[in-house]
Amino acid sequence: MLQSLSGWLPLILFSAFCLGFYDLCKKHAVRDNPIMPVLFLATLCGSTFFVLGTIAAGKLGEVLFCGPRIGLFVLAKSLLVAASWSCVYYAMRELPISIAAPIRATAPLWTFLGSLILFREIPTIWQGVAMLVIFAGYYLFSVIGKHEGINFRQNRGAHMIVLGTLLGSVSALYDKFLLGTLAIPREMMQFHFSVDLVVILGIAWLLNWKFGHSTRPFHWRWSIPATGVLLIVADWLYFYALSLPDTQVSILSLLRRCSCVVTFTAGCACFHDRNVKVKAAALAAILAGVVLLALAK
Repeated sequence: MLQSLSGWLPLILFSAFCLGFYDLCKKHAVRDNPIMPVLFLATLCGSTFFVLGTIAAGKLGEVLFCGPRIGLFVLAKSLLVAASWSCVYYAMRELPISIAAPIRATAPLWTFLGSLILFREIPTIWQGVAMLVIFAGYYLFSVIGKHEGINFRQNRGAHMIVLGTLLGSVSALYDKFLLGTLAIPREMMQFHFSVDLVVILGIAWLLNWKFGHSTRPFHWRWSIPATGVLLIVADWLYFYALSLPDTQVSILSLLRRCSCVVTFTAGCACFHDRNVKVKAAALAAILAGVVLLALAK
């Protein structure tokens, strides 16, 4: 058992570590900043890093030409992710990170529910218990939020973090279709997805600048390129670990989701969030539910 874990375990732990600091950098980048330029520039930096890495690895010829049919399917994913990221970046600016990050950790629940609806999979008793535990943690965060002046029913940031998480779960289900049913090569999908995102978010930024009403001045910060690069590294490590033999997908996904612990712990220290002990209890409930959901049969 330990021998089979040794190959991919360090990779996925480092991926979770990168994801945790990705969220921290994202929070730092959007703080008192307009969303669209930050989102576009972070994505541009990350995509440039990925494209240069692809060229350096000598794989550009393998991924450059995908055909119009595959291109349209990947474009649909890019539009979905662009919408999800726009919501999450806005929510990260408006909400304490100790509330936003744990809500993002509920993504496996929504993906599971999507699979339930699409593939008519009936949950087991333990999977039902896991969902109830996650919902209990989510409800506890809504109670804590009220004490901090955040009404989950009326707060736009709360709506955005939930919507962004739901869209991210839809994207995960769509990935299964792209990589499984259509059998699009992973490197090809990542390459065109990265390029498409830059174009989509660039257009969105221009439209927002032309017709929007934001009064916030833009401030360049080191965390903007760091956000893009950390996400690329985290995703690359995740997909590489996934491709190794004897990879245990349920444990891999679970360990990656623990990135929220890094975000929560470091975020509370960096951004001085309140009610840390109660939020830690709510986070523990969500993680316990995610563990049960991943391991329940």
